Amino acid sequence: MQIPYFAEAHHPLIKSLFYHTDNELVTLVQQNPDAGRYFTAIFCRYNPIVYTLIRHSARSPVQADYLFALTWRHIYYELIGLDLNNSQFAKDNLTMQNWLINMTAYCINDIQLPPTEAIHYSIKTTSPPLLCYVEQALDQLPPILRLMVLMAQTFRWSETRIAAYLQAEGETINPNEIVHFLQEGYRMMEEKLPTDIRAIYLSENVLQPGSA
Repeated sequence: MQIPYFAEAHHPLIKSLFYHTDNELVTLVQQNPDAGRYFTAIFCRYNPIVYTLIRHSARSPVQADYLFALTWRHIYYELIGLDLNNSQFAKDNLTMQNWLINMTAYCINDIQLPPTEAIHYSIKTTSPPLLCYVEQALDQLPPILRLMVLMAQTFRWSETRIAAYLQAEGETINPNEIVHFLQEGYRMMEEKLPTDIRAIYLSENVLQPGSA
């Protein structure tokens, strides 16, 4: 089994956090909600363990990659609310590694995965930390733009098909207008991404059609 390669581990913003302890990184995640480097640093430190556990439990590599991304999304939201002084960390003297193993086991047992052919996620295109912040940015878009971006990125729909769907729903929008709406949606998403996440990942062109 080969662990996926994540180039962000070698980015200067992530390498600069190498000497921080796990607890320090968790505290920095919680104290800096507008920054993404601290969660990304935790991901880079522990993704091999999480991926190994998941790969041995999933039926296919595609499902494994998707569950891996969903697991890190779950971990992200758990970390935001984690109280290091009044939690299993303190009560059971858990390490970050043990806590992550517990979170991974929970996701393996609790998340119902769709069939392989229904999964549109590509780990080579969108790293799990980036997916977390892209989804947050997506949630902040106006509903009509969010719907268009989802149809373009997740389902790979063409502008013509998006326009036809919206027209069937009562929205009079032609394919040329869809192009401009999508460009505006991608621009707004970039603006809403944390500055350090843009610095780490922007060169991957992750906000272009068909990338997530």
